[in-house]
This record gives sequence, C-alpha cells and structure tokens, in this order.
Amino acid sequence: MPTLEQFKTKYAAVLQEITATNTRLDHLHVEGEKLVIQGASPTEELRNQVWNVIKSTDPMFADLKCEIGVDPSIPEPVTTYTVKAGDSLWKIAAEHLGNGSLFPKIIAANPGKLKDEKSVIHPGDVLVIPKN
Repeated sequence: MPTLEQFKTKYAAVLQEITATNTRLDHLHVEGEKLVIQGASPTEELRNQVWNVIKSTDPMFADLKCEIGVDPSIPEPVTTYTVKAGDSLWKIAAEHLGNGSLFPKIIAANPGKLKDEKSVIHPGDVLVIPKN
C-alpha cells in the first residue's frame, strides 16, 4: 500500500497547482489504497485547472479520490511583479498583459501605490498584476 509521502511525490504537480490556484486544501490523507484530496477553489475555472493537472499526472487517477468544490468566498490568487531597474508601467504591461497600452489596468490594481500615469516606480516595488 502506498504511503502518503509516495502519493505526495506522484501528485506533486497537483499539490503545486492547488497552491498556485489558491485552492483551499481541507483534507489530504490516505484511505485504503487511495489518496484523498478534499477542498475548494475560488472559481470553477481554477477548479478545472487543478483537474487538468490531475489528468495529466495520471489519466486514470484510479488511486485518487478528489473532491474539490467551488467557494467564491476564497480570494483568487494574486500575481505580483517586483520592479527592476529600467522598468516602466508600459513595459510591465506589455510583458504581463500582452500590450503596453494596458498599463492603466496596473495603476487601477495598485491604488495604494500608483495614482496615475505619472506615478514613479522604483526597483524593488511590488506591484499587483491584474488578470488581462
């Protein structure tokens, strides 16, 4: 019978995705010969991301019992970016949002740090990057 540590090794990518999607992990234990994962994701989309990783790890997942619900009270994961020398809001928006002209979205996502397009950023500043 596999141990919890063996299951954690096999499903390491799934456990990483659970963390990355801010999925709440309520139970992680071995029951019989199966790994039991129970929890909730902030959205259906994030829940599906976890399931996609499960299916890519083991398409049959015969040794896994996974029950992940959706709980909209869980905050969605936040992406941040640490400003480096030479960065501009335009450059950061181009890199993370696909278009430099979307820099106002970064300003809006950082009301405590950025006021408008004239706001100065410094190396080491940590900015929230909104979803595109």
